[in-house]
Amino acid sequence: MLRPQHTAHRTFISAAPRWTFRPDPDDVGVGQGWANGFTSDLTVAVPGSWNEQLAEAGLMHHVGPSWYRQVIFVPPTFGSAAFGGSARRVLLRIGAASHHTTAWINGERVGTHQGGFLPFAFDVTDHVTPGTSACVVLRVDPRLDAETIPQGIRAEEYAESVERGAGSEHFPPTRYDFFPYGGIHRPVTLLSVPSLRATHADVRTRLHGPSGAVVEITVEVTEGVTAVKALLSGEDEDSHATEALAVDGRAQLTVELDEARLWSPESPFLYSLTIHALDGEGVTDAYDLRVGIREVTVERDRLLLNGQPIFLQGFGKHEDVPVLGKAFAMPFAVKDMGLLRWIGANSFRTAHYPYADAWLDLADEHGILVIDEVPAVSLNLHKATATTQARHEEALRALIRRDRNHPSVIMWALGNEPGLAGEEDARTEVGRRYWKPLFETARKLDPTRPLTVPSCAQATLDDAALAFCDVISLNRYYGWYTEPGQLDRAADRLRADLEDAYERYGCPIFVSEFGADTMEGLHATFPQLFTEEYQADLIERYLDVIEALDFTCGAHVWNFADFLAPQNFRRVVLNRKGVFNRTRDPKQAAFRLRERWNDAMATPRDIIEKHAPGRGASPTPSPES
Repeated sequence: MLRPQHTAHRTFISAAPRWTFRPDPDDVGVGQGWANGFTSDLTVAVPGSWNEQLAEAGLMHHVGPSWYRQVIFVPPTFGSAAFGGSARRVLLRIGAASHHTTAWINGERVGTHQGGFLPFAFDVTDHVTPGTSACVVLRVDPRLDAETIPQGIRAEEYAESVERGAGSEHFPPTRYDFFPYGGIHRPVTLLSVPSLRATHADVRTRLHGPSGAVVEITVEVTEGVTAVKALLSGEDEDSHATEALAVDGRAQLTVELDEARLWSPESPFLYSLTIHALDGEGVTDAYDLRVGIREVTVERDRLLLNGQPIFLQGFGKHEDVPVLGKAFAMPFAVKDMGLLRWIGANSFRTAHYPYADAWLDLADEHGILVIDEVPAVSLNLHKATATTQARHEEALRALIRRDRNHPSVIMWALGNEPGLAGEEDARTEVGRRYWKPLFETARKLDPTRPLTVPSCAQATLDDAALAFCDVISLNRYYGWYTEPGQLDRAADRLRADLEDAYERYGCPIFVSEFGADTMEGLHATFPQLFTEEYQADLIERYLDVIEALDFTCGAHVWNFADFLAPQNFRRVVLNRKGVFNRTRDPKQAAFRLRERWNDAMATPRDIIEKHAPGRGASPTPSPES
């Protein structure tokens, strides 16, 4: 799905930010006709989670159906007359809503969607009239179960999970350690697009020769488009044009560059790509993209960008800010990008779900490397069904389809921590049968990026997902959940784990999570959990171990910033493993990392040379190659 854009052929409007809101805890709204409109004393901001916004109305822990109503004026310019009489379509696009959404316009149902983190759209051409207002009603239901992605858990199911141990129940109930926000978390827009148009573009780049590159472009189009033209240009460079016929709704185009400017963290150069759809009489649609030319590969124990080894230093993150919850907020995104550069990070992971695409725009511009994750967190394969697996694949397809054109995205994470509660199925043939087709699908959709699944200690190195990974990602919390306060033992266990993982799988090893909860302002002169000193010391001990091993390709501290968690005896309101607090003030660990990571503009090659001299050179082919 192409994002909203203003061109000579396209336009859009954003819905007003304040919507009439009504919770539906007894799920009676459909039967009582709320789709035709409803009244309520409550309003809520969109984008935004309803939980903290309406906590004083008793909705902090409301995890159930809720209704939104907004009257949207459809501009006359959305009609065909404003575009020379060309046929038009009107789309209602929702950037993301958790997790099941049904939409009505003027009382008529226009569609449903399942999935909480990616955009979706309904064609509402037959339901609106340009120059008049339309009443839009949305029912949003955040409830999850064993067959959704992510999976959910009911309160009564905790008693069935002996492996979780006594006292592990969360409120509200979750299978994961972040708050189950409900709401419309990304913008709602109304789009006017040509009937004859491009509907999707897939851009792949590869290096060619000593300094050249090949850009392969696949454009999907609606019926009636006969050809597609593409124009690739860079600053102060010659433009490169190509054209191809559309066959069966698809056009394949190729641009070859003799001298390409490559995208990298030290030089995140972006080309402009303009796509035109044609119908034999002229241009019917135009769409603009930004393209970064780069190549990501794995060779033995190295992760390579443009043929050079890279070492990932950064964080797992969360979309979580005060009051807004999981809604995208550009000021926080700009702040976070600045902090990443300040501290010397070169990467982050979208734990544990796809982030707003604006995050990836910023990463493209700033040269930040991203591991992009499917929202399959803490999978319980014992409860997974064929429907679970099908929805997992659907989420995987949607993620790759949305984000594949971002040069900052260097790896796909197909999930996170399967078997978190120690379920045996995660380590048996059951797990292999679950993961194998998903990895096959991912490689077919995008053979240009490596694949991974961050694995937890409870699943052990027998985690079935690891056998299919190009990079082995391990989440380890020695010194926190086990060996508390014992950093020597924690370091020894970590080193043994990493060495065992490399011996078994022979892939680059990436430590995708490690850290310790920390109350800012709490101090001690000895190793004491929750103090700022302990967090900083634990992080440094882990980095000492990781950086000393030749086969590691990076380490991500958990977490970038504190985030809201379900109520549980392990959490003091928040998961406090952030090196910044929830409002982005630094803890002691942030300054230690900045000093260690040194220059905030260090390149991946500089980082490799610092951690392991000699590894920054281009790899030497093995005798067998």
